[in-house]
Amino acid sequence: MPRDPGPAPGRSAWKWSRTGETRRVLLDAAREVFAERGFAESSVADVVERAGSSVGSLYHHFGGKSELFLALWEEWKDSQEKRAAEAVTAARRAGETQPLALFVAGARGFLRGSWEGRAVGSLFVDKDGPPGFELLRRTRGHEWIRQNSLLLQAPDDAIGRVTVSVLTNVIGEAGREVMSSRTRREAQAIVDAAVVMIERLGVLVEDVEPTAEQAIAPAEGPAVEVPQSGAGTVIAGA
Repeated sequence: MPRDPGPAPGRSAWKWSRTGETRRVLLDAAREVFAERGFAESSVADVVERAGSSVGSLYHHFGGKSELFLALWEEWKDSQEKRAAEAVTAARRAGETQPLALFVAGARGFLRGSWEGRAVGSLFVDKDGPPGFELLRRTRGHEWIRQNSLLLQAPDDAIGRVTVSVLTNVIGEAGREVMSSRTRREAQAIVDAAVVMIERLGVLVEDVEPTAEQAIAPAEGPAVEVPQSGAGTVIAGA
């Protein structure tokens, strides 16, 4: 009995390439539709019509409208974390070792990303998202605050915790303003003002002996998330 030759060479790679392309088209269409109509007022039909795809394809790749929104958020978050981490890495390679200076470098990387990625980031500024999204952001935010404390080597006391929260909120609010800026010059002015505030507030956590956990924990550089009610925006190791 002849053996099944199996799939033709390259067929599997072609299939995965097509899958990735379909996902990308659906995500781009969802971003446009959510930006125009808001999450609540958008429908699966709106997205597939914009994408030139089918409802079946959308449900196959994502499961529904909420999953599309969350996939866009994960992409945005990962991109921002990468920008910030790369900025911190570059500062370290240039010889910088001070925690606050590294924090500022990561903040600048995040805020540059807020401008360049404002078409996506602006989707997550308001509370127009799927059920549970605010809780998800809040939970993630608390973890990022913890990592910020490690990066800044902040003291584990009331002043240290408040300072880290305030610093991350400064960056979060600056990111919100950057994304709504009309020009690059306006956005840059906001970035510069935020950095001045961070540097002034940051002295409260400088020159403090790190805890044992902070002394051994790797500080990979910041990544930032847009503001959320109660938790604030955070720069975290990423």
